[in-house]
Amino acid sequence: MRSKFSFIVSMQLFAGCLALAPAGAQSLDAVKADYKRPTHIPFPEDAPYSPQLATMGKMLFFDPRLSGQQNLSCASCHNPSFGFEVPVPGAIGATNKPLARKAPSVLNAAWIPTLFWDGRAPNLETQAMGPITADAEMDGKFPEIIARLKRIPEYKTSFDALFPGKGVTQDTILTAIATYERTIVSGWAPFDRWVEGDEAAMSNEAKRGFALFTGKATCSGCHTGWNFTDNKFHDLGIETKDIGRAAFDPDDRYAKHAFKTPGLRNLSYRAPFGHAGQFADLDAIMAHYESGGLQRPSKSLLMKPIDLTPSERADVIAFLRSLTADQTETALPNLPN
Repeated sequence: MRSKFSFIVSMQLFAGCLALAPAGAQSLDAVKADYKRPTHIPFPEDAPYSPQLATMGKMLFFDPRLSGQQNLSCASCHNPSFGFEVPVPGAIGATNKPLARKAPSVLNAAWIPTLFWDGRAPNLETQAMGPITADAEMDGKFPEIIARLKRIPEYKTSFDALFPGKGVTQDTILTAIATYERTIVSGWAPFDRWVEGDEAAMSNEAKRGFALFTGKATCSGCHTGWNFTDNKFHDLGIETKDIGRAAFDPDDRYAKHAFKTPGLRNLSYRAPFGHAGQFADLDAIMAHYESGGLQRPSKSLLMKPIDLTPSERADVIAFLRSLTADQTETALPNLPN
């Protein structure tokens, strides 16, 4: 059983796009089911949603006192202004050097079953611990963090109230942060208004782009569902020495150089793209997809050259931009002293 945080959004997909799709395309009802937005945010039974817990988790997410030098926070790499990423190939960590991989967005992370580009974290609590304690990232030490937070009256009182008998511990800190992260959900976008029946919400170019996305361009082979990700790992033929998922699944020949399919919500704020920020903008990553990528034994069988005209590429990009929410404001919390 999972508790529910109401977030009701009903969706209907535009039937006209199917007329442009190739033979054998899904029926309208099937496409509706694929892209129907969920009606609630899933929370674990042992950490149900409460506004007080999410509020404290938000304070911790933005609090640099969780880092070793007290100068970095979770938001340093997951900035709301940039789709909960940062606009550089590798964020700057505790060593003052760029990290090897781009910080993945935490948008809609409540629906992601495994976290990080290589899927090494099974849940958000584990994911939160990784960057906080990594020497190259926040370089935090939990005994020091716990002692620091206990000296802050508001934090201590809140932890004691929310976690009776436990108070400030590593687990309760991670639970609070993960609870807040599960509330980070992409807002309404032109695409959402369009599928609800507002024909003026998206341009004709974006509507054609959606038909191409789910048809000729074959993007929906991996970018499925309301968050536009299959939550799987694929080698896209990108030139890299990073073995990706193979570090945790060495027996799968297709795991080498394979990385998690990113969701596509709020893409307009999230460049550069790719697991190491290899692609400066949407044009660049579209060109890579069209090329089919480098040929090697591990490359995904779904990754094949695509023959799009310049106008078709422009239409797909117009559709991708329609997935950016109309409002992305995130109020910064007041941190306790």
